[in-house]
This record gives sequence, C-alpha cells and structure tokens, in this order.
Amino acid sequence: MALQPDYRYTTNAPGWGRTATADAAAVDAGLRGYMLRVYNWMASGLVLTGIVALLVVTVPALQELFYTAARTPSGRIVMQPTILFWVATLSPLAFVLVLSFGQHKLSKSTAQMLFWAFCACMGASLSNLAFRYTGASIASTFFITGAMYAGISLYGYTTKADLTKMGSFMMMGLIGIIVAGLVNMFMQSSALQFAISLIGVVVFLGLTAYDTQRIKSDYVEYAYAAGTEEAGKRSVMDALGLYLNFINLFQFMLQLMGVRQSSD
Repeated sequence: MALQPDYRYTTNAPGWGRTATADAAAVDAGLRGYMLRVYNWMASGLVLTGIVALLVVTVPALQELFYTAARTPSGRIVMQPTILFWVATLSPLAFVLVLSFGQHKLSKSTAQMLFWAFCACMGASLSNLAFRYTGASIASTFFITGAMYAGISLYGYTTKADLTKMGSFMMMGLIGIIVAGLVNMFMQSSALQFAISLIGVVVFLGLTAYDTQRIKSDYVEYAYAAGTEEAGKRSVMDALGLYLNFINLFQFMLQLMGVRQSSD
C-alpha cells in the first residue's frame, strides 16, 4: 500500500497533529522538488529540439542530409525532404512506444538517453517549419505558446477541481483531431484545417492542465524518494508527456497565427 500523509489530524493538539503536519510539509517539499525536475527535463528537451532544428536549417552540410533543393515550374526554389528527414519524422513514435511500454524494464540512464534522442529527432522533423513560416512569426508564436502553457499548467497544479473527466474528454477530442486530419489530407479544406487547429489548441491546453494535475496526484500517492531509480524514470516520462503537449500546442498555434513564407 502506498504511504500517504494523514491529513485527518491537522490541529495543534499533541501527538498525531504534529506528525501529520510534518508529513504533509515533507510531501509538499518533495512535490515541489519533483515538479522542478520534471519541468527542467521538459525545458531541456525543448532547448535541444530548438538547437537541432536551427542547426539543420542553418548548417549547409546538415541541411543537405535532410533536404534537397528543387526548382518548381515557376522557377521558385523549394526544399524537399529526403529519406533521412522522414526517418527523423517517424522515429519519435518508436521512441514514445519504447518509453511507454518499456518504462518498467528500462534503466534510468536508458530512459534519459531515449528522451534526448527523441527530442533531437523532433528537432530535425520540426526544422521544416522554417521553410513554411517566417522566423519572426515562429519566434512570436513560440513565446505566446509558452505563456499560455505556463498559465494553464499552473492552473492544473493549483486547482482543487478534479480534472479527470476533462482529461478523458480531451483524449476523445484528440482522437477526433487525428481522424479529421487524416480526412483533410484528401479533402484539403482550409476551413476544416482551421477548425482542426482551433480545436487542437483547446485539446492540448486541456491535456496540459490534466497532465499537470495527474503528475502532482501521482507524486502525492506514491511519493517517489528523491534520487531513486524510480523517481528518475518517472520524472523523464512525466516530462515527455508535458513536452508533447507543448510541441503539439505550438504547432497548432503556428497554424493559426504563423505568417507563411512568400510563394513568389
């Protein structure tokens, strides 16, 4: 049975009250430390993703590995992805599956290595955004997304409301987005794409609040001891969930707010 602080005795009476209060304070301190590690992992992953994307776009030798320049009939130069780009784009799914289903068998160091590899591949796959949107709009959208994300994650951490039902509803919305996205690959409807992007923003904001509360609740229930193998692996997995929410939210926001490169 998981050990949890006893909140039934929180008065200043002798005995149980002081012990329960001390236990609650210890859990709160541990929770803050754990959440800080999770956010540090997430932020480090985003930094690595951004660095890799920037290097792929700006270093000619790397760019040639992921893109080839082609001229359209109108004479415009476009960048077409290579096989290596598609490998980098599809490989994050494999990393997520390995981390998700093998988390109990993986060591902490292996989980961390896979997380870094995942973030690097995401950077290579997201480098194509630089050829579709202006740099200024990418930067402004990133900071707007960051502010929204921080606010909704803080809400998930501090709210007393149970977000479990909302999380289930958002997962249903995510499935709907995936299905609609597949349909729109054939329809090519700008109106449907706008609706998908708008709903995507709502869904991933909701999932961010839900996941933040879930991470907090899991820690309070299981109280992973700092420095243990389990705490190390769980912090990486929790960071991965928050990272994915941010990346997806950013892409949907960019579809709504981004300024596309000139086609002239």
